[in-house]
Amino acid sequence: MGGPPGPMGVVRIVEAAPGDLDAVLQVERLAFAREDEARLVADLLQDPTAQPGLSLLAYVGEEPAGHALFTPVRIEDAGCEVPAQILAPLAVVPKFQRQGVGRALIEHGASLLGDRGVGLVFVLGDPDYYRRRGFMPTRPLGLLPPYPVEPDAAWRVRILRPMPAGSLAGTVQCARSLCKPEYWRE
Repeated sequence: MGGPPGPMGVVRIVEAAPGDLDAVLQVERLAFAREDEARLVADLLQDPTAQPGLSLLAYVGEEPAGHALFTPVRIEDAGCEVPAQILAPLAVVPKFQRQGVGRALIEHGASLLGDRGVGLVFVLGDPDYYRRRGFMPTRPLGLLPPYPVEPDAAWRVRILRPMPAGSLAGTVQCARSLCKPEYWRE
C-alpha cells in the first residue's frame, strides 16, 4: 500500500510479521519517548485474547515511520453481535509526524478490517484528530468504554460496514492486556 507523498517520501504500509517486532517496538519507543506503549504492544502481540489482531508498520523509504495495532473487542449486553476492533496504540516517529503517516495507517487498517468483516473500530484519543479520520463520539450510540474516560469525547468509534438492525448499545470489553485502568486516561 502506498500512501500520500510527504516532504520525506511515500508512505508504504505492510502487515508486521514476527520478524518486524524490533522495528515495531522501536517506533513505539520513539513516538512516545517512553517504554509504556512498547510494553503494551509486546503484551498485546502475545495475548491470546487480542487475537486475531492487525499490526501495521509504515515505512518512509526504508525507515520505519509508524505503527498501528488493532485488536478485537466485544460489546457486552448488545442486542446484536458486530465484529469490532480497537486501535491502540497508533504511533508515529516524531520526524514523520504531520506528514500523513498516521492517516495512512488508519485508512489502510480500516480498509483491511472492513474487508475482513469488521464493522466497528474504537479508539481512545484526541477527539479533533480522530473526528477528521471518520471517528464519531460513542456516547450517543450507547457504546461505553471499559473504564470511565475524560474527556468523554475522546472515546470514539468508526463504522466500517452497515450495521444490522437491533441495538448495539453496551460496554466494550478489550483484550486482557489492554483492560487496565491506567490505559484509559487520555
